[in-house]
Amino acid sequence: MDVPLGILFMFLLLVFSVLNGIFVGYALAIGFFVFAFMAWRRKFSAAAIVGMAVAGGGKALQVIKIFVLIGGLTSIWMASGTVPGIIYYGIQYLNPKYFLLYAFLISCVVSFLLGTSLGTASTVGVALVLIAKSGDIDMNMIAGAIMSGVYFGDRCSPMSSSAYLVATLTRTRQYTNIKNMLKTSVLPFIAALACYFVLSLRNPLASLDTKTTGEIAKAFDINIIVMAPVFLVLFLSVLRTRIVITISAGLVSAFGIAMLLNHYAFADLLRFILLGFTMGPDSPLRSVLKGGGLLSMVKASVVVLISCALSGIYEGTGMLRNMETLMMRAKSRTSLFAHTMAVSIATASFGCNQTIATVLTHQIMKKSYESKGIEAHEFALDLENTGIVLAAMIPWNVAAFAVTSSIGVDSAGYLPFAFYLYLLPLFSVSGIGSWRKRKT
Repeated sequence: MDVPLGILFMFLLLVFSVLNGIFVGYALAIGFFVFAFMAWRRKFSAAAIVGMAVAGGGKALQVIKIFVLIGGLTSIWMASGTVPGIIYYGIQYLNPKYFLLYAFLISCVVSFLLGTSLGTASTVGVALVLIAKSGDIDMNMIAGAIMSGVYFGDRCSPMSSSAYLVATLTRTRQYTNIKNMLKTSVLPFIAALACYFVLSLRNPLASLDTKTTGEIAKAFDINIIVMAPVFLVLFLSVLRTRIVITISAGLVSAFGIAMLLNHYAFADLLRFILLGFTMGPDSPLRSVLKGGGLLSMVKASVVVLISCALSGIYEGTGMLRNMETLMMRAKSRTSLFAHTMAVSIATASFGCNQTIATVLTHQIMKKSYESKGIEAHEFALDLENTGIVLAAMIPWNVAAFAVTSSIGVDSAGYLPFAFYLYLLPLFSVSGIGSWRKRKT
């Protein structure tokens, strides 16, 4: 009885934290000590509990390393003009008649290149919202298009920390997972394109404000060279180069471009890597182009570390064994995916965080997949097609709340227009467009 009460207490604590803007790491830390105490009451020694936490937390170290690199990459890609260049060229060729469609596509491309939903939303997303406001577009519609787009890349980018987390938990190859994710996303992506095409025709942009592109052209030397880090990252990804090397190469190349083309001093770039990129106080782009840096990833790293440590306690003590047994009742492959989807929704609602949802869903469903002889890459794909995108559809979950807050829109109004987020799991559970035959 104490486990359900502990879960309920932690759920309420996490929801309270999200709704009041309190860092969820504090709630997680309290929850960690609550469950550690429950383990102690079950006659596990303090040394054993610490060992479980350390073993679980060890899974987070590789992910945290990627977090650190991504933080540095994001800030330097802004300083080099790479992110401004993506915004500039994207907006430059926008057709107002298809604005919502372009907003989805631009968000998809940038999130795939950056591998971060929040980084994409806080740069390109902010610019798109400003254009939408000037052209009388419904804020809920543009928010839905942006939310769909940023989680397209957050799910399957070679730079994505969530994709790396899933690969780490399931002990699978990230590039194999990405290939599988891209295959299963084809039909949902086309369906989402059709939806945004129709929505765009019915809600065209009244006028196109090119002020943002003009300011970018003044502040940065925009040319094909600033896009070199993008091409380098894509090239290395195609070659399936280790993700650490790929991100490092993108960072180093952008560092050089920032110094040579945009004339930033070496010390300034080091400061951006640590603290995040900012423009001068008088720049009109100051509120649009900002962020990244190692410090921006500290909170995310703490959440991953504590979540994995909690997972270690759950696994070591068998606290979630009843839920694992319940999930093993799935009879068919499709039923197993449906169970995974249900658990993902529950853990995303309870955990209020994409990382927590992924870790808990993996913990609860792992034995079900193993008992049915389903390979780890299929399990990884199911985690990506459920928890990673469904977390963004729960308004109090950080995956949704952080993005909607960064672009300044309603925390729930986007839901009817975030087509890709629910088309992907719906296509997957139905088996339509599956890359493999479902086993029965």
